[in-house]
Amino acid sequence: SVWTTETVCKVLKANIKDKVFCPNSKGPEDEEIFPYPCLQVWVNLTASGQEVMLYHTEDTLERNPKCSYVPDKLDNSKEVKARIEIIASNFKKYQTFPCYYDPGGTQTNVILSRLYPAKGLLFAFLWPTLMFTGGCLIIVLVKISQYVSVLSAWQ
Repeated sequence: SVWTTETVCKVLKANIKDKVFCPNSKGPEDEEIFPYPCLQVWVNLTASGQEVMLYHTEDTLERNPKCSYVPDKLDNSKEVKARIEIIASNFKKYQTFPCYYDPGGTQTNVILSRLYPAKGLLFAFLWPTLMFTGGCLIIVLVKISQYVSVLSAWQ
């Protein structure tokens, strides 16, 4: 992710546009399109003072660059509309919040939350690393035991 630096964002406007279509394709056979209200949130980036669009996560930008929030597929369109209205009212209620931006300047927008924060990646790799180290240690101990057994049988 290029959005690595945390800063404070202040909401300038949060609008719900007309329904847009979101291609939700998990594969070539599962290509469905469903309409949903488009929430657009514009914020003032305090690090640079510029007006930029806010996205929920890194995936939101890839799924639909026109909307700040892309809902999961729900069968009930009223639930989707209610959820987006709640999110819009929360942005209007809480004007300032932490967000992430790209200090390199390749992305001119910000995200609300990162999918893979550094702490989460640490814990994701810690357990497999400990298991691998434990397995290697068991193999070394078995080989030492075999060596000592052969050595004692020879004497």
